[in-house]
Amino acid sequence: MKAAHPAKDNATSRWLSYRAEIKVVDCTIRDGGLMNNHHFEDATVKLVYETCLAAGVDYMEIGYKSSRKGIKVGEHGDWKYCTEETIRRIVGDNKTALKLCVMADAERSDYHEDILPKKDSVLDMIRVATYIHQIPTALEMVKDAHDKGYETTVNLMAASTIPDRELNEGLEMLAKSEAKAIYVVDSFGAFYSERVHELVKKYLGYCKSSGKEVGVHMHNNMQLAFANTIEGIIEGANFLDATIAGLGRGAGNCPMELLLAFLHNPKYELRPVLDLVQNHIEPMRAKLLWGYDLPYLLTGMLNQHPRTAIKFKEAELKGEKGDILKFHDAVTDQE
Repeated sequence: MKAAHPAKDNATSRWLSYRAEIKVVDCTIRDGGLMNNHHFEDATVKLVYETCLAAGVDYMEIGYKSSRKGIKVGEHGDWKYCTEETIRRIVGDNKTALKLCVMADAERSDYHEDILPKKDSVLDMIRVATYIHQIPTALEMVKDAHDKGYETTVNLMAASTIPDRELNEGLEMLAKSEAKAIYVVDSFGAFYSERVHELVKKYLGYCKSSGKEVGVHMHNNMQLAFANTIEGIIEGANFLDATIAGLGRGAGNCPMELLLAFLHNPKYELRPVLDLVQNHIEPMRAKLLWGYDLPYLLTGMLNQHPRTAIKFKEAELKGEKGDILKFHDAVTDQE
């Protein structure tokens, strides 16, 4: 048998992950803000914005649209609230191909007042995050944003905890909404590839008939965020969330640099992302302590919210040496 030509085989394999419909969403500032109470300096946000432009990323999620009622001044940075003035301070009128979006949590956003009509805003898309019991509110938020002229998506949180019957009912309601895409969200970093396949297939079953896309947002508790994003792509998910160097809550997210390298789409440029990782994002790790670590492994394995693991890591910043065995015994006793 004639030996295969390595160079030719490699060139062919590069196109196996190419799909023109795929959209990459950068969540670095929004998800990363959960590790520093959204206190990013303008210079950092500007660098992420410029990197997304240079890299050809499709959307940049610049922060949250959270309620400003009753807030403690200084407790959270500007990217928790993303006023129009704050966003324009970074992007001006954003006369570029990069689309800008924010996330609004169901029941935590004064969306009627704080989300302006699209004609008055530099934003392009509103991403609504909802737990299963909040779907009626989420539907109202999606309609409000759609009627104001925005693209919309829904991130259905903590999918790993939703019973199948409730999930089916929720997806049936969401499929009738104005949302452009509905996301499979691995909030606790608990999914294995088989479950990603099942869920993306299920979501597509509800979405395709109404012309909606499916997205995936993965966390890295068990070092599977990138792998599970690939599994989502294989099943047909076209909206892909990632963060630069994986910067995000707790164990972090699918790293943007890995995703762009995998996609082999000539419109994406890896070099600007590598520059930002090396010179600006990675140096922040020692202070923010995101990324895979043993406490996050345990909460992911147990399908638990990472708040206990985050507290464990925060104690390290104060010089307290944690005992992973004691942590293991504590979280497993909660089962």
